[in-house]
Amino acid sequence: MKNIVILISGTGSNMAAIVRAAGQQDWAGTLGARIAAVVSNRADAKGLAFAREHGIAAEVLEHQAFASREAFDAELARLIDRHAPALVVLAGFMRILTPGFVAHYAGRLVNIHPSLLPAFPGLHTHQRAIDAGCKFAGCTVHQVTAELDIGPIVDQAVVPILAGDTAEQLAARVLTQEHVIYPRAVANLISNL
Repeated sequence: MKNIVILISGTGSNMAAIVRAAGQQDWAGTLGARIAAVVSNRADAKGLAFAREHGIAAEVLEHQAFASREAFDAELARLIDRHAPALVVLAGFMRILTPGFVAHYAGRLVNIHPSLLPAFPGLHTHQRAIDAGCKFAGCTVHQVTAELDIGPIVDQAVVPILAGDTAEQLAARVLTQEHVIYPRAVANLISNL
C-alpha cells in the first residue's frame, strides 16, 4: 500500500478535495494508496479537524519552535518519513522549503499554484494577472524543485478573467478548478510510482 502525506497551513480545501476524491475513487483498492497523514505547521489550521473527522492521522509541527528553516525542515522530514510516503502533497502549505528537504523528496513532492505557471510565480497571482491584462488565469500542479514555482508541470486548468473581476472573484473561480485537477494529478502520480 502506497502512502500519501499531505502538508497544510490553513483550511486545507485542496487536502479535503483529495481526501474526498480518494474515497470516491477507492484509491486503496484501485491505486493501492491511502492518505496516511496530514501535517500542519500551524496548530490552528482548520484542515486538521477535517483530517481527524476522516480518520486520518493529523499532526502539528510548528515552525516557530525552530531556530532555523533548516532545523524545521529536518524535523518535518523525520515526521513525514515515519509514514513512509510514496508522495508528499503540498496543499496550501505556506512555507518555502529548503533545497535539502526538496532533494530528499525529489520526484515525489508536488504542489498546486494559483496561476498558469510559468506566469506569476510567488504571491498575489490573481491581482497580478488582472493588472497584466490577462484574458485567462488558472492553476498548475507541479513537481517541487529548489526554485520556487519552477518545477515540471503535471497538470493545469484555465479559467477566464472576466471584465470587472476582483482578485477575490478570480481566486474563487480558480479554487474550484484546483479542487478538480489536484485530486486527478495526485491519482495519476501515485499510479505511476
